[in-house]
Amino acid sequence: MEVYDRCSDIWLTLVSGHLVYFGNLDSLLFAIDLETGQEKWRFHTMGEIRSTVCISGDTLYLNGGDGQLYALDKQTGDLHWTFPFGIEQKYDFADYFHSSPVIRDNMIFVGSGDGRMHAIERHTGTAIWSFQSENPVHGTPAIGGEQIYFGSFDGKVYCLDIADGELNWVFKTVGHRYFPLGEVQGSPVVSGGLVFVGARDYNVYALDTQQGFCHWNKAFTKGWGLSLSIRDSVLFIGSADERVMSSADPRTGTTFWQRDMEILVFGANAYDADHLYVGTTNGKLHCFNKRTGEKAWSFETESYVQNKSRYFKEDDSYRDDIYSIILSNEQFLEAEVELGGIFSTPVLVDGVLVLTSTNGTLYCLKNLPQG
Repeated sequence: MEVYDRCSDIWLTLVSGHLVYFGNLDSLLFAIDLETGQEKWRFHTMGEIRSTVCISGDTLYLNGGDGQLYALDKQTGDLHWTFPFGIEQKYDFADYFHSSPVIRDNMIFVGSGDGRMHAIERHTGTAIWSFQSENPVHGTPAIGGEQIYFGSFDGKVYCLDIADGELNWVFKTVGHRYFPLGEVQGSPVVSGGLVFVGARDYNVYALDTQQGFCHWNKAFTKGWGLSLSIRDSVLFIGSADERVMSSADPRTGTTFWQRDMEILVFGANAYDADHLYVGTTNGKLHCFNKRTGEKAWSFETESYVQNKSRYFKEDDSYRDDIYSIILSNEQFLEAEVELGGIFSTPVLVDGVLVLTSTNGTLYCLKNLPQG
């Protein structure tokens, strides 16, 4: 294992070529050599970086967390242009991420805290169109065919025409007694004529890509299923307070397998031919067999090892007196940061697993156990 020097609350990571790119809440984006762990360059924005960069050719695109989209040279970090795309703001304490930019042809798409989805010309940074929803758009959009799909904290999933931003359809979530708006916090995934998305009303929805009606929904009883991904025609779902990781048939929602997790799953997964790698918000990374759900191994951050006993029993269940230690939802988040929580998505490249933690550390794991 190799570890890069500490920064403050690292969130999401991307690897391109031999460089690892990650941002943190200190408003810094880093480019780190994958082989040596040495810093190549850094870039400073004016906001908390809570999203993943995207890269096209030699250009890197960054949602700076300050309401601006940045275009940088991926090798040097030199600035090409900026585009002010909207005011950034948090919806509430559990609004962890910002929208990551995605690219289609010569257009960049990114959501913002003022409720807009923006289409920007990627070479010049000029606006093409924008679409207004009623609340922040912090999920990363998904593209299928000539349509773009995204959710908003107004509880709706939107489908727009890529070329002009015209609305094709809108779907409203059911809502929940604790979250009556049914805020759509998860990032959608498109596959097989369906768009899958998780909302705060404890549902994962499978919507028709062309007409927007619901083919099926998968309900969770205790929390949000926001972490979604499709691999090998299987839908993988990571749940928050439900504390489960599951695989399902994307056509019907039927569960193939389900495994209990010790705590919340918010980030997406990394995959190889036989395994998926899942981070949890208490500072542990688990490797599961994709087909059976059997656990192969786990990795623990040093922050988890050092601070576990403050909050957990030996079996990773909360201490009996936890509600005298943690008195609010915000303090639960603070505890997860103290534990080195993995909110980010691990990246697997050439047999090396790269992940970041809220303890400010970039980890590079080599010689991964097989099982």
